[in-house]
Amino acid sequence: MYKIFLFVFAFQLTLLVQGQDMTGLVMKVKAKLDQVNDYEADGNMKTDVSFIKAPVGKVKIYFKKPNKFRLKKEGGISLLPKGGVSVNMSSIIATNDFVALAAGESNVNGATCKVVKLLPINEASEIVLTTLYIDEPNLLVRKAITTTKENGTYEMEMNYGAFAKFGLPEKVIFSFNTKDYKLPKGITLEFDDNEKALTEAQKLKNKKGRVEITYSNYIINKGIADAIFVK
Repeated sequence: MYKIFLFVFAFQLTLLVQGQDMTGLVMKVKAKLDQVNDYEADGNMKTDVSFIKAPVGKVKIYFKKPNKFRLKKEGGISLLPKGGVSVNMSSIIATNDFVALAAGESNVNGATCKVVKLLPINEASEIVLTTLYIDEPNLLVRKAITTTKENGTYEMEMNYGAFAKFGLPEKVIFSFNTKDYKLPKGITLEFDDNEKALTEAQKLKNKKGRVEITYSNYIINKGIADAIFVK
């Protein structure tokens, strides 16, 4: 019995130490992102959703600490899911109220990453679970998978370039389940002839949406008025 107790205690202690180590890593990533008080950037947004006709469009992206974020599409409608969903890493880890658990390692586009699961402490949080794939030597999040209460699960994959020192991506690939969000007004469904009888709900079920944003012309820490984020 005593040996069993020691084994269980050692196992729990190992989990605790791993959790503490991962909290330290996440806080280092957060500190890197916290260099950026605000930014605006230009971007090209490509939407790949099988039943929606949407050309590549120019977008303007705005961010301000701690979690103000806006993506504005020129002359069109943004197809990103609504309600607490952001393609901005700073917004996802804006809070310190989480438990960080080690979940092994994984390779993301050639980079060996620590896999960290973030569990929010606040029960009222819209986010249920976030899994981060962290490139530890460069303190960059290469991939993030977030499960929410209202908007299903979505995934972001980040590629970095000239602004990696600020933790800001050159490209974000955002994937989500189309059945988990409502279509914005003005979006037309594109049905094939043999699918006209399908309802919208059936058409959306088990489909994947993908939005790719390529960033350019970052302007960092120059100040952004709060009015920009009022839609």
